Amino acid sequence: MSDIDIRKVLQEELNNIAPEVDMASVDPAADLREVIDIDSMDFLNFISAVHHRLGIDIPEIDYPKLVTLDGAIAYIGAKLGSSTT
Repeated sequence: MSDIDIRKVLQEELNNIAPEVDMASVDPAADLREVIDIDSMDFLNFISAVHHRLGIDIPEIDYPKLVTLDGAIAYIGAKLGSSTT
């Protein structure tokens, strides 16, 4: 799975949580919780959705690695062993 594919999955799952947000305009280096105004429960729902959709385990200690879109893409890419294209 490429980084572009991972980004698409993440944006779709975030859009399910915050449908009013234009995910294309979100700064990939910004804290998602602040930018799309989600609370901790919504963030956990996002983590859970990514886990279920991609079939990867995300331990709680790694949650901070997924607070930005760039960080989440890098983390998931490493977990999946994907390319960086």
